[in-house]
Amino acid sequence: FPKTARLGTAADFRRVFARPVRSTDDYFTVQALSGHAGRARLGLAIAKRHVRRAVDRNRLKRIAREVFRHEQMRLAGIDFVVSARAPAATAQRQILAESLRQHFERLHGRIDRTDPQARRGARTSQPR
Repeated sequence: FPKTARLGTAADFRRVFARPVRSTDDYFTVQALSGHAGRARLGLAIAKRHVRRAVDRNRLKRIAREVFRHEQMRLAGIDFVVSARAPAATAQRQILAESLRQHFERLHGRIDRTDPQARRGARTSQPR
């Protein structure tokens, strides 16, 4: 997982959090924003408040990085931040991986890089 595929600074995270396009389910909230012209980048915000044990937080991060690695070529130019919800701590790996794939696909479809509103992070929400 190279550094060029990560959101590396607090400013990168703030930019995505400021005006995200969101996708939420029982396990994750994924926020996205059309970013730079290069490759897709991933940021992980797995809060101790939702996932108490470090081993569970690390497991969720590994799964998110793995799914992102497989999907990143078709997600070029989009910055993503993945946040876990409490039920993710005990869910099976296959369920979590499929959940993340659906989030990435959904958000990729919502962000039209030719639309200036999307570039500024126009907010859309999806019912849960």
